[in-house]
Amino acid sequence: MGHVEVGHVSHALPDGRLLLLDVSFRVGEGVTAALVGPNGAGKTTLLRMISGDLTPQEGTVAHSGGLGVMRQFIGSVRDDVSVHDLLLSVAPERVRQAGEALEDAELAMMERDDEPTQLRYAAALADWGDAGGYEAEVLWDACCVAALGTPYDRCRWREVGTLSGGEQKRLVLEALLRGPDAVLLLDEPDNYLDVPGKRWLEERLRETPKTVLLVSHDRELLDRAADRIVTVEAGTVWVHGGRFATYAQARRDRNERLEELRRRWDEEHAKLKQLVNMLKNKAAYNDGLASRYQAAQTRLRKFEEAGPPEVPPGDQRITMRLRGGRTGKRAVICEDLELTGLMRPFSTEIWFGERIGVLGSNGSGKSHFLRLLAGAADELPRGAAPVEPIAHTGVGRLGARVVPGLFAQTHARPDLAGRTPCEIVMTEHARFRNDAMSALARYELHPAAEQPFETLSGGQQARLQILLLELGGATLLLLDEPTDNLDLASAEALQEGLEAFEGTVLAVTHDRWFARSLDRFLVFGADGAVYPSSDPVWDETRVARAR
Repeated sequence: MGHVEVGHVSHALPDGRLLLLDVSFRVGEGVTAALVGPNGAGKTTLLRMISGDLTPQEGTVAHSGGLGVMRQFIGSVRDDVSVHDLLLSVAPERVRQAGEALEDAELAMMERDDEPTQLRYAAALADWGDAGGYEAEVLWDACCVAALGTPYDRCRWREVGTLSGGEQKRLVLEALLRGPDAVLLLDEPDNYLDVPGKRWLEERLRETPKTVLLVSHDRELLDRAADRIVTVEAGTVWVHGGRFATYAQARRDRNERLEELRRRWDEEHAKLKQLVNMLKNKAAYNDGLASRYQAAQTRLRKFEEAGPPEVPPGDQRITMRLRGGRTGKRAVICEDLELTGLMRPFSTEIWFGERIGVLGSNGSGKSHFLRLLAGAADELPRGAAPVEPIAHTGVGRLGARVVPGLFAQTHARPDLAGRTPCEIVMTEHARFRNDAMSALARYELHPAAEQPFETLSGGQQARLQILLLELGGATLLLLDEPTDNLDLASAEALQEGLEAFEGTVLAVTHDRWFARSLDRFLVFGADGAVYPSSDPVWDETRVARAR
């Protein structure tokens, strides 16, 4: 069993802005705790401190038991790594080090086959066995079968880039939950999982004896799996000891208490200042009041040194102005369209103004379908994500005056790397700095306006992508899991923006709450068939048998 403890941690960003101030909390043995808060509040930074990736500038972090870590973007930085490399990266440290040494020895054997190299290889094999490498391979085999339906030996050299985001997440989750580490840090583990996958994760988190600290924005998962809620906002942390169902009321009650404490502090402060001023005036002509005047001054000084109570954090105010524009009646036309190796040919028409949910299991071709439509345009809007050709047969084309805008699922935007949000908006959309900062402020991105894109939190990257779609004038929004990295306030703002958008929306989603706002659905079946549905279909296999 293990625990996590954070004590009096403070941390400032490179630009000097204070991110965390005197943060303390503890996650006890066997507890599943959720770390929630606005995008950019410092949740991932806290996880990086606990994992050892980042050293706190002040304070301490500690944990007992082995530590397993799932980072926010699994496999999105380097798609050429293999399944073996991915599993090794989340293995216990001793296994990881022995595996890396064995790989180096194997490469050396391929280059030269002399006696020293053979001895080095033999030693690496022995170390691999001593570290528990062969036991890890047995575990990985069970994980690969559960997550991918394929034994480890048959998929160990498969590139991670060929797996869907959900398959990558499920594989790593299987390895961590089945592994020996007593403490797990999971940064948005439900992202890219389909609904059956989220339900599986909810059950496993309820069952596991491990200590778990996770970041998630899925309210249903939080309510079903988390024992307590650790909130990061306004640089501080507070803990709600109940489930997520009672969290909103607990937050309101806490803020009301803070407001009352602040009101009382202000009243007491005003009274003390008034007393000091009164005694100062009287002591000027009555020496007998000098001691009382000094005592009042001391009391006021100590009161001010103690400082006021915490200020209640303000609510986020995000305004998305997705305008769109009038297009032809038929926005998308598909005729005998088949994505090679992913689906059977299908035909459909999507009409101007419709909000279509694209549902289906992971790896069924939903993301490829959106990228195909994004690449069907004669010209992409300024600031749009670059789109590579998608292998297909049949026809997938856009209607008259349809301008597509693609929201990328993994936020992999090499065209934005190394550039700040302010620079991106000014360059891509010919905006003056004041106009760019005003647009960023509507999305609450102005505090991060001068940070490189790759250093933004997942939610900040998501909001910036949506802003670029707004400024680009897209009339067809192709949204690939748009709510995965958005906090609650941002997701609600997106839904409001989509309701006011004059155009067509296709959204791949596994968000049960977000799906309620869509008109109808296009379901990518497990058998390769693509069919329409008036209601969301989360368990496609069950519905397919009923049809």
